[in-house]
Amino acid sequence: MRDASPTTIYLKDYTPFGYLVDNVHLTFDLAANATRVTSHIAFRPNPEASDRTFFLHGEQLKLIRASIDGAEVSPNLTPEGLTVAAPDAPFVWEAVVEIDPGNNTALEGLYMSNGMYCTQCEAEGFRKITYYPDRPDVMSTFTVRINGDLPVLLSNGNPSGEGEGWAEWTDPWPKPAYLFALVAGDLIAHPGQFTTMSGRDVELNLWVRPGDEGKCAFGMEALKKSIKWDEDVYGREYDLDVFNIVAVDDFNMGAMENKGLNIFNSSAVLASPETSTDVNFERIEAIIAHEYFHNWTGNRITCRDWFQLCLKEGLTVFRDAQFTSDMRSAPVKRIHDAIDLRARQFPEDNGPLSHPVRPESFQEINNFYTSTVYEKGAEVIGMLKRLVGDEAYDKALDLYFDRHDGQACTIEDWLQVFEDTTGRDLSQFKRWYSQSGTPRVSVAEDWADGTYTLTLSQRTEPTPGQEDKQPQVIPIAVGLLGPNGDEVHATEVLELTEAEQSFSFTGLAAKPVPSILRDFSAPVILEHDTSNAERAFLLAHDTDPFNRWQAGRSLAEDTLLRMITEEATPDSDYLDGLLAVLRDESLDPAYRALMLGLPTQSELAAALHDKGVTPDPMAIWTAVETLRQATAQHVQDLLPKLHSETLVDAPYQPDAAQSGKRALGGAALALTSRLDGGSKAADAYQSADNMTLQLTALSCLLRAGKGEAELCAFYDQWKHDRLVVDKWFGLQVSMAAPQSTVETARTLTEHPDFNWKNPNRFRALMGSLAMNHAGFHQENGAGYALLADWLIRLDPVNPQTTARMCSAFQTWKRYDADRQALMRAQLRRIADTPDLSRDTTEMVSRILGA
Repeated sequence: MRDASPTTIYLKDYTPFGYLVDNVHLTFDLAANATRVTSHIAFRPNPEASDRTFFLHGEQLKLIRASIDGAEVSPNLTPEGLTVAAPDAPFVWEAVVEIDPGNNTALEGLYMSNGMYCTQCEAEGFRKITYYPDRPDVMSTFTVRINGDLPVLLSNGNPSGEGEGWAEWTDPWPKPAYLFALVAGDLIAHPGQFTTMSGRDVELNLWVRPGDEGKCAFGMEALKKSIKWDEDVYGREYDLDVFNIVAVDDFNMGAMENKGLNIFNSSAVLASPETSTDVNFERIEAIIAHEYFHNWTGNRITCRDWFQLCLKEGLTVFRDAQFTSDMRSAPVKRIHDAIDLRARQFPEDNGPLSHPVRPESFQEINNFYTSTVYEKGAEVIGMLKRLVGDEAYDKALDLYFDRHDGQACTIEDWLQVFEDTTGRDLSQFKRWYSQSGTPRVSVAEDWADGTYTLTLSQRTEPTPGQEDKQPQVIPIAVGLLGPNGDEVHATEVLELTEAEQSFSFTGLAAKPVPSILRDFSAPVILEHDTSNAERAFLLAHDTDPFNRWQAGRSLAEDTLLRMITEEATPDSDYLDGLLAVLRDESLDPAYRALMLGLPTQSELAAALHDKGVTPDPMAIWTAVETLRQATAQHVQDLLPKLHSETLVDAPYQPDAAQSGKRALGGAALALTSRLDGGSKAADAYQSADNMTLQLTALSCLLRAGKGEAELCAFYDQWKHDRLVVDKWFGLQVSMAAPQSTVETARTLTEHPDFNWKNPNRFRALMGSLAMNHAGFHQENGAGYALLADWLIRLDPVNPQTTARMCSAFQTWKRYDADRQALMRAQLRRIADTPDLSRDTTEMVSRILGA
């Protein structure tokens, strides 16, 4: 292994850097394989630090020369950086290094993508650009000069000079090195303009490669909406004269919030009706908002160390969720968030990769850009807001921005503003940041003499490194419904703080039906032994949109589990309730479309495992297919009406109204295809005038075992568009029958367009393989072997993407002994690969250590 004993870093060992940085001047002389970076950095002793060791991070750098106050020095060099004697007084460090962006396939630091220079410095990429204290608590202003023969030369901040072959940028706001950005290339700007609430004009640009100009308009409008929303809702104004976004094809993440120069994965910003689906548009809108909102929650106030990553990411995910809720349907957004959390974060929280929202230690920080930090971190913010109330939340945020502007902060700083604003003691609530695992809340009911009592108890199962769990503060939103469906007690937030607590509701005329965990008020697993009749009642009458959806979801899960374990037939209560919802035209079409969704096959495997039943992936797949077929037959008389009512007779718009109609229409088409063998889908494919309709119809055809001609036509139509070709790769694997999934994926790896070094293309194919539950978990282990083959091949090229894809194996202990042995063998094969990266070594070790 490249580093057989990677260093473990602990939160408890934090100490401030020995020096402060007053200003940074960088000069880049660009050359594909020999870029020279000259740094001129003003340091001074940090009075808060006890250790004056002058250590600068640096990796894969060729040091040409270095000096302190003009006198040449000879530092002690290691693969991790350099150490040199430094004055205990202000001084200027100067260094010249040479780097090779053309061969930087890891996509960290300065690298090249199709002839364009670009950077990715979060978390620790700046150390691959020049020697520097590459840690988030070291903040400074930056001035950057770029020398090169490319027409567009960009960096952070405001432009401060330009000439033939050069440009200079100055960022007046202190920032850590992870927010540094540089882009140089042959780019075209899609311009825009925004006037802030104080009357300042800001120049906006979305920079793209030639040929992508037609895919910029939506992204620009999303940016303007984000700026306006942050002013209106949080009172935050943009603070530079220019805001640039650049679309990059080769990028490990979705996007990066570098100050004033956001760098985006092309898939997260480029959009047009012809090439992007409604889901793509909504994702782009949310990611643009997320990265813009970081300007305050991440940039102006950053994190002291990487253990505090959730401070910026959890808060910003929560803010972008608020934004999407305001732009679109709040109930639909909340349901989607819960679906994603349960599908991605809950398995992480309850498996070998489990870690707290704020980890206590790490070996490779890139491995902690997780759903726990982001999505669970956002849920923690939502719970805090629910507990203190909207007004107190707003006051606390104002205090947070005023008190900590320009600082690198901690979770303690964040919680302190809430304690100071509300007077509440949040020491117990803080356990959400330090305690891993998903709490389980059990429910018991009692009814006597007009008093209804709910007894709630909480427990959290042991997770790696944490055996004993303490009770947490869990806000449980509850409403009560009477026997006729009327709400007899409006939503009330119960604060569960003990291992077990009882809550009583008096003066009731009849035993109510409880609606518990409304709006998914906490990221917990609710254990409530209810009958299908009660679930059907809630599906028909619950006034809370989330819990109405949840009632249908629970009915579906119960039906599927009984079909798998008892050979039961599809439950009539579920099918009748679903039909009633589909007939209710007062409901948002997007909401009705969500009601037609089923638990994922991975979720069903987890549910079976929780019940002590070893999941059989093929049995799960068969049950899901059987229930979908039964649903199609049960609602078949309604399908023509649904399809006709959801046709959009207007120019395409990716807004909530049109998108909701297309979602419901697509769901109806999928059910229809199970009855007519795909004939209506074939017609829909031919008449489709946007990517949403085209891809929906093609999916229906492939699911029906047809569509080969359409699949070839789709490729011929879109082979010039790299983002659509990603869809083409992913669709074939995700729609493949279990028996043919692995062979489909293997064949596609031989396609000339399978550029496995591009993260988007690799994830499109291999990510779809891992997500095809029954196909990936073939009992012969072929899916495990194919993924492992490609992870071993990718690791020396792109460790970050490799490590993240290893999470496909994290649930290996859930399955039967034969599958466990097959997965364990592939994990060990990866682990035994010579020169395995530190990123992948840590991930595989944690998964194997389960």
